[in-house]
Amino acid sequence: MRYFRYDKTFEGLLTAVFDAYARRQFPEGLLSEEEPAPLFGEVALTVVTDPVKADRVWKGLGRHISASACAALTYVWLSEQPGVDALLFRYLRKAIDSPRSIELNFGDPDVLAVSKWWRKVNNERERTMQFFRFQKAADGTYFAAVAPLYNVLPLVLPYATDRFADQCWLLYDLKRSYGYYYDKKDTLEVRFNDPEGHLKDGLLSPDIMDKEELLFQQMWKAYFQSIAIKERLNPRLQRQHMPQRFWAYMPEKRG
Repeated sequence: MRYFRYDKTFEGLLTAVFDAYARRQFPEGLLSEEEPAPLFGEVALTVVTDPVKADRVWKGLGRHISASACAALTYVWLSEQPGVDALLFRYLRKAIDSPRSIELNFGDPDVLAVSKWWRKVNNERERTMQFFRFQKAADGTYFAAVAPLYNVLPLVLPYATDRFADQCWLLYDLKRSYGYYYDKKDTLEVRFNDPEGHLKDGLLSPDIMDKEELLFQQMWKAYFQSIAIKERLNPRLQRQHMPQRFWAYMPEKRG
């Protein structure tokens, strides 16, 4: 079997598609730079990520499928599922080779799989937007921690920068140890080599918390409880609409 080796980035995947068509040689599988080739496989090409090639593939794809279908592919990539790169490679090849758009051809297993993973990632994006909660630090920066199932932080970013444009904040993914810091003007991706404290548990400690933050959290929790109608409580339905994995970072659900 023939394999391509690449750097496991989305640009790298698009470059692999470009090189495959340029060489008229298509791989049966994709490997990371560190991953050994299977026993009876050969590495036919080590792909060097090229933004120009990637851009040509992406723009060319727009002539075969709609803008929304192109966007869905980026969502699927962010699912981080095993084999997602091979799935997208097959989808891209089918989309490019087909005389008509394949995006609604759900009889094709790859099109169906792309649709399924797009829905899952989009649902997680919406839940993350709904359920992250900022805590105010003593220096005036707002901090929110999330641990989504999929890597949806880049998809949440446009909402956060628009909705909280007048505040400095850090939105941090505990599961993947990275986040985005916004200073009312620019957004910067941040990573920490040895995260500790609030970067591990998602909660500001009292010594770095704004002096009124705890009071506001208590008031918000009291409001949340006061508007609840006890006779209509349905914990099972609540967990369905507000997954329990978000509760640890929501003041109204802690304690």
